[in-house]
Amino acid sequence: MKKHEIFFSIIKIPLDFSLVFASFFIARDVRLNHDLPYIILPKQYISENELFFFALFWAFLYISIFAIHSLYKMKLSSSKLKEFFDIIFYSIYFFIFFSAVVYFARDFLYSKELPRLIILFTTLLSIFFVILSRIIINLVQNHLLNIWIIEKRKIVLLSNKNTDELSDIIEDIKKASIYEIIGYSNDTKSDSELKYLWNKDKLIKLIKDWKIDEIIFLTSDFSNKDLQEIWEYSRIYAVRYRYITNSFDITKLNTEISMLYKIPLIEIKNTPLDAWWRVIKRSLDFVAWIIWTIIFSPLMIFVAIAIKLEDPNGPVIYKNRRVWLHWTEFNLYKFRYMKWEYCIKDSYWISEKSDTALKYEKKLIEERSTRNGPLYKIENDPRKTKIGNFIEKYSIDELPQFFNVILGNMSLVWPRPHQPREVNNYAEEEKRLLTIKPGITGMAQVNGRDKNDFSDEVKLDLFYIENWSLLIDIKIIIKTFMIIIKR
Repeated sequence: MKKHEIFFSIIKIPLDFSLVFASFFIARDVRLNHDLPYIILPKQYISENELFFFALFWAFLYISIFAIHSLYKMKLSSSKLKEFFDIIFYSIYFFIFFSAVVYFARDFLYSKELPRLIILFTTLLSIFFVILSRIIINLVQNHLLNIWIIEKRKIVLLSNKNTDELSDIIEDIKKASIYEIIGYSNDTKSDSELKYLWNKDKLIKLIKDWKIDEIIFLTSDFSNKDLQEIWEYSRIYAVRYRYITNSFDITKLNTEISMLYKIPLIEIKNTPLDAWWRVIKRSLDFVAWIIWTIIFSPLMIFVAIAIKLEDPNGPVIYKNRRVWLHWTEFNLYKFRYMKWEYCIKDSYWISEKSDTALKYEKKLIEERSTRNGPLYKIENDPRKTKIGNFIEKYSIDELPQFFNVILGNMSLVWPRPHQPREVNNYAEEEKRLLTIKPGITGMAQVNGRDKNDFSDEVKLDLFYIENWSLLIDIKIIIKTFMIIIKR
């Protein structure tokens, strides 16, 4: 690891200790000057000398709990959101343990009792200060990296791909901000804008001279023997060696080991979302629906009036046939952003053969679609209304889908549902997307959206299905809001 990476990891320990220690004294002053809302309790004073030993010992315990649960582990590109949730979780764990000890150890370990509201305030303040310090450390570190005051990690790609094939990978590496791509290595030079670092011998020399920090294997013309040698040298000289997996090798977290009498079996489950997790996810959908109702009802009323004023012929909320779990069809609800005459009316008892809007859409797809595969995206769609252009740009047209959420045929986060005529064009392996409930937003929507080919969208959605977690859902929701705000 770079020295600055070690420094920014180590500095968290004394910083957390100082912040937790100070939180005790701030909490005491807050408690003496404020009551809980609608609750008035007697205020117990504790002197600075008495509080000092509580603060000293329990601040040490606080960082010990964090250390035991790997919150000070020196990890590269770890999830910041997961780190924040871990801070909250283990701080609550600390609060429960601390409260129990304070209650049961009185007159055994100490005579002066520490007021429990001070413990509560200390925990809340510690969570706030520690997360804030993490944010500041990350901002400072990224800023110093971006202005080249501290050195980025030097990466070499093992690749025989051309510039176009590498563009997405290069862009993602650059977005990580801590990396600098110094070039690529391969047996022969390929059509790439990256600097060519010649063959295996040149690469091994760079490893020996400590000129690189990391190697990422994509695909190359190196033989297995050459790759083995490169890998061995990377281990000897402490160069990180990683590779991008193929579609089947994508991390399988959803494995389960069981016994069939004396035979050990490993099952790769379709998704970790099972049993109680489904209940929890459904409960969160219900909570999201309540929040949505409170926040967005005024906006929905305004949009409904605007749609009706511009094009009074059709309904405000448009129904569109979609396919969901086990190939069942349902009506997806959206604010209508097209003129009614151009809306596909398969949910309004009009057959495909007699639907002129469908014929017009097929013509537009042939002439203007910017996507490959079963899905389409019509550029400069002439069917949209003025208000329709606005609400589609900012995803306001999706708001009525919360009705689908409460009805149970959609969730807040899952892969997006597609129309029957799109599903009919699925390849056999792509039909796996129909083994789960669809969602309002999903992995593909926050990673490329309309820029993705359908094959890329399938890979992202299958990764989500196989590796689902509550944390991934939260990340997708946050990224969805960030994308909308950036527009």
